[in-house]
Amino acid sequence: LILVRPLSSLFAKENLNRMSEQQLNLYDRLINEPSNDWDIYYWATEAKPTPSEFENDVMAMLREFAKNKKREQRLRQPDLEYLFEPPR
Repeated sequence: LILVRPLSSLFAKENLNRMSEQQLNLYDRLINEPSNDWDIYYWATEAKPTPSEFENDVMAMLREFAKNKKREQRLRQPDLEYLFEPPR
């Protein structure tokens, strides 16, 4: 879980406040339905193919985020204060 949690938490911090209601529902389903967090990590990093039921624009956003093109250090989960910040 060392890599899985920071990836999904940092993705959420960067993207949740600008997602549509439909995207939020897809994200909620993604993080709650698979029984294994590692599956999400493997799909996001393209180590394994994403099942069709989770292949959508949110998964595409997560895959793009996982590429870390800016080479940001992502070793820890963000503080949760962002959950209480007003939308940008």
